[in-house]
Amino acid sequence: MSTKYIVAVVIVATLALAIGGWALSSLFVSPPSSPPESNSTGQHIDPDWTFPLDIESVTPLPDFRPVVTGVMPSVVSVTSEIVVSGFLNQYTEYVAGSGILIDNKGYIATNNHVVQDAQSVYVELTDGRTFLADIVGTDTLSDLAVIRIDAADLPYAYWGNSSWLSLGEWVLAIGNALGEGITATEGIVSRLNVSVNVDGNILYGLIQTTAAINPGNSGGPLVNLSGEVIGITSVKIVASEVEGIGYAISSNEARPIIEDLIRYGHVTYPWLGVGVATVTPVLAASEDLSVDRGALVAEVVAHSPAEAAGLQTGDVIIRYADKEVANLADLVQAIRSSRIGQNVEIVFVRGEDTKTTSAQLIERPAS
Repeated sequence: MSTKYIVAVVIVATLALAIGGWALSSLFVSPPSSPPESNSTGQHIDPDWTFPLDIESVTPLPDFRPVVTGVMPSVVSVTSEIVVSGFLNQYTEYVAGSGILIDNKGYIATNNHVVQDAQSVYVELTDGRTFLADIVGTDTLSDLAVIRIDAADLPYAYWGNSSWLSLGEWVLAIGNALGEGITATEGIVSRLNVSVNVDGNILYGLIQTTAAINPGNSGGPLVNLSGEVIGITSVKIVASEVEGIGYAISSNEARPIIEDLIRYGHVTYPWLGVGVATVTPVLAASEDLSVDRGALVAEVVAHSPAEAAGLQTGDVIIRYADKEVANLADLVQAIRSSRIGQNVEIVFVRGEDTKTTSAQLIERPAS
């Protein structure tokens, strides 16, 4: 039985009781000694009355047209040509996605899954011109990639600060929805700093939005009403009972990764060398932990900064540098915001004791 059905039953039962009670009481209530006076004229008491309307208090919906007009020329359609090996032969698949021009030299930000394993990548501008694109760099962990076309004086989008976003703020998702060309959909910011597990890879610092995100939107921009890119659309939840839940990689998360891809062709991540899990009250009870928040160390990699710092399996990290650590996502984001070679202070709980150590981060191994 669904919740909706139970509520309906409760309402019907309540109405039945109310009607039954009224009917029963009517059998015992004596009529009034004298009937009330009535308005025998049948005229309205105030025939000129209307609902008050304060025009100044009415808030109009935002006008999205200037935003769409300003941003859309910088959004491109991306088509990746992928050769797939079948049982007896090879065949070609075409993956449609989106991208956003980030300067006038032809650099385009998109998603890694849009261009991953592509033999060729083609870019179509809103003016109809088509270019063969080079893959500058890709990053699986963040699902970001940069490609480039050989063109100049291109319209590009301005990058915004996603940390200024607020819940309920209007946003637009612009992209090559369903591979049918560049379209725009509106929505609001539903949640901030969300973590989502996609096929075993956790994406951090995501923006959840109600703006419709369809296949082909991946890699396109999520923009605010100032026309600034505050996210790159990446993921949506697909289920028959789910609507209006899509995610974009925040601009502040994406910006340093895009810079690394353009400068070096790959992303250099600082590395501590631990495998961790989020501490919950349930996990704390099952593992007999003395704290119910933090990042539980489940593995310490040999010859890693964590091992050198003396961390052990079963420790719970509760503070990293100047940041409180309440869960796995907090620790990962704190590490990623650090620098390779930086010496960081780590506060952790071992048994009943709170201890402090320090670790010097190194570059994340390629594996």
